[in-house]
Amino acid sequence: MGESVAEATLTTWLKEVGDTIEADEAVLEIATDKVDSEVPSEVDGVLIEKLFEVDDVVEVGQTIAIIETEGEGSGDATPVPAQKETKEEEVAVAAVSKTVTAAKDAVATPVSSGDRFYSPLVRNMAKEEGVDQAELDAIAGTGKDGRVTKDDMVSYLSTRGTAQAKPVPQKQASTAAKTAPAVKAAPVSVNGEDEIIEMTRMGKLIAHHMVASVQTSAHVQSFIEADVTNIWNWRKKHKDSFKAKEGENLTFTPIFMEAVAKAIRDFPMINIAVDGDRIIKRKNINLGMAAALPDGNLIVPVIKNADQLNLVGMAKSVNDLAGRARDGKLKPDDTAGGTYTVTNVGTFGSIMGTPIINQPQVAILALGAIRKVPAVIETPDGDFIGIRMKMYLSHSYDHRVVNGALGGQFVKRVAEYLEGFDVNREV
Repeated sequence: MGESVAEATLTTWLKEVGDTIEADEAVLEIATDKVDSEVPSEVDGVLIEKLFEVDDVVEVGQTIAIIETEGEGSGDATPVPAQKETKEEEVAVAAVSKTVTAAKDAVATPVSSGDRFYSPLVRNMAKEEGVDQAELDAIAGTGKDGRVTKDDMVSYLSTRGTAQAKPVPQKQASTAAKTAPAVKAAPVSVNGEDEIIEMTRMGKLIAHHMVASVQTSAHVQSFIEADVTNIWNWRKKHKDSFKAKEGENLTFTPIFMEAVAKAIRDFPMINIAVDGDRIIKRKNINLGMAAALPDGNLIVPVIKNADQLNLVGMAKSVNDLAGRARDGKLKPDDTAGGTYTVTNVGTFGSIMGTPIINQPQVAILALGAIRKVPAVIETPDGDFIGIRMKMYLSHSYDHRVVNGALGGQFVKRVAEYLEGFDVNREV
């Protein structure tokens, strides 16, 4: 589901226990904060057990069902009278039973230590790395109710070898947990005239990921104003011929995305991710394009290898992804692999914004509304006041790995590409 997705919600079972399943046939549907999708079977067989129910949250890597690929449950074998079973068959049955039992144990309900719960994935990671219970209890969790997530474990284990945390005795850890001040939301009063609206599943997931991003990255912003008069006039001149020739609408978005891709090539250390104490420098430039959905939620489809596209290719990619996002037809791969994100807050009239970083990326750019404003125009004959089309660029970046110089230089370079747009450029 992509490196930024750690879990998904099981929304629908398409098959029931006992149903015959063919390879690549959909067994269930899952949903993340990004996209809904079907999960196909990798084999032919019979569904013999479901390990999760509808609305359960499943972590990436967990077993969700058991499919028997051969044997009596497959429906292909002829039943054999019990008295004629051979010792080999008895051994085979015992082996299958043992495998099923082991699978069930591996995906059992998250176990707890005192008042703290741990998922099977976290338990397995701790077991493989030799993390005992006291040490596990001492790890700070960023998940719901302070639960330790996969990312928490990866971050902890990446630094454990150089500066291993001292295990906290169980009694001491329990006491610390009880004495630590609990952060609680302020109570909300409700009267009879108020309407209570339940948050959607996607809304809950987005809220969780936004809070997690703020807690993970040290957000800093840089702002710059860009004169886009040349782009405004060029688009106005060519949009009709572009539509007639390419069958696509020419919006400002592909022009802006082209400038961002160029700037990333100039400053490749903005195209990175953080993994514990390591920095992952991305080779490909995959631009996420935040798009609003009809229900008010947000989704970020990704333009892969954006720096390799010309303006026509960029326009086609932007229009395709935006259209399929509105129609709910995006596939999981369409939202995976992003390395940098651009969001257009100007669509709703905002002149600037301070967007939250799309983890595990380290920066995001907000495009403000294009406005007609009076401005000083410098010429060899002196300065004049004229009417120009201008916009603000707001750059949020992770100050853990991106300093002010890099964050400011990058957004300045984007503005320079926009202001230096070639008005004689052919479509």
